Amino acid sequence: MRPLLLLRSSVTFLRSQSSGAKLLTQTAAPPFCLRKSMHYQTEERGHPHSPDYRIYFKTSKGEYISPFHDIPLIAVTEQEHEVPPKKSKKSESEVLFNMVVEVPRWSNAKMEIATKEPLNPIKQDVKKGKLRYVANVFPHKGYIWNYGALPQTWEDPDHTDKETKCCGDNDPIDVCDIGTQVCSPGQVIQVKVLGILAMIDEGEMDWKVIAINADDPEAQSLNSIEDVRKSRPGHLEATIDWFKEYKVPDGKPENQFGFNGQFKDKDFALKIINSTHEHWRALVQSQTNSGAIDCKNISVCESPFKCCAEEARGVVHAAPEFGSAHPVSPEVDKWHFL
Repeated sequence: MRPLLLLRSSVTFLRSQSSGAKLLTQTAAPPFCLRKSMHYQTEERGHPHSPDYRIYFKTSKGEYISPFHDIPLIAVTEQEHEVPPKKSKKSESEVLFNMVVEVPRWSNAKMEIATKEPLNPIKQDVKKGKLRYVANVFPHKGYIWNYGALPQTWEDPDHTDKETKCCGDNDPIDVCDIGTQVCSPGQVIQVKVLGILAMIDEGEMDWKVIAINADDPEAQSLNSIEDVRKSRPGHLEATIDWFKEYKVPDGKPENQFGFNGQFKDKDFALKIINSTHEHWRALVQSQTNSGAIDCKNISVCESPFKCCAEEARGVVHAAPEFGSAHPVSPEVDKWHFL
């Protein structure tokens, strides 16, 4: 069975049945849900702040999974299955997405989903043999939002964006959660999409979805990029500055942006998300060149990379056991003035 697909911003869903595809819109019955909501757990392996550190994911039943491939893109709650809600927290037309948090706000370690490793754990990025930490560019300290990715999306490096003429960066699409809660690496939250920024990183398309944790006290009042601009003066400008300058202390040029650095609206963001979801589907079903991407999963039907729970468990148990954290260089706390 195929997971839910977002087709357009008017909240239309597609599901596959034995009799064929059927369209459901918001004027029809509630969308058909294919799986019950899961609470995800994490398991640390290796030593924090070292190259062997990994955060693996598993379900509430203890089954190891890939956060890239096995966590659904669209968040489904128990209430949408069988329990009538006492009070709706969102409008019927609001679609919430699962976000895998890689980097908590205010932290510096560049944690990311390891797309080229089995089960795609979170690890710290390494460049030239050194662990990567983002620089603190005044007045910012570390990441200024909870930073992560939407599961079951992929920016295809063989796909050229019609607007920017750039190819994808070979990763899941990135998300900036502007909520007030400081999350933890590996936390899976439900977010409401507000807009998107077209960042161009060394010639590659690197979309940045702007979203807010659905449980945030301000989530109900923030429904668009314009809402963010009005209620949080300077936040969007700070986001542009951060992405433009964060690599400069490492000797890299400033990043560039499509659309003259303007944030695109929610409808545009949903189209991009849908496109990257379709690219992911082709990837995990071996309909496109996966290159070095590891597509091992335990739940994606029609995927030749699907494995059993025992095999997934073997992947995790082969990793080093969790140990004490390594020291972090004081250089990580240095402030850079550009």
